[in-house]
Amino acid sequence: MNIILQRPYHFLPEPGDYVVLVDRLWPRGVSKATLKLDEWNKDVAPSNELRRWFNHEAEKWEAFRVRYLAELESRNQELRRLQEIARHRRLVLLHAAKSQSFNHAVILRQAIESA
Repeated sequence: MNIILQRPYHFLPEPGDYVVLVDRLWPRGVSKATLKLDEWNKDVAPSNELRRWFNHEAEKWEAFRVRYLAELESRNQELRRLQEIARHRRLVLLHAAKSQSFNHAVILRQAIESA
């Protein structure tokens, strides 16, 4: 299974990539006309309430992880669909978070891999 995490800024997909934006909000400064997506999947992004609460504060990371995984439990079918895509193609999860370590896409990738 091949799942990679990328930020949408200056992102160039490779042939055969399946590219999914996994943020609830469109990334600032990125044109909808130029970003090559296969889908914008808001359903697997953290809820607005959770996203606002976390606010990318590292000290909240562990609690955010637990809460986000609880939200993802109700999206098991969607996780399995993405897992099936990743079995056949490189799945690119686009996220706009600045931190490469403390962002929801890290947790989402783990949830997809273990769905």
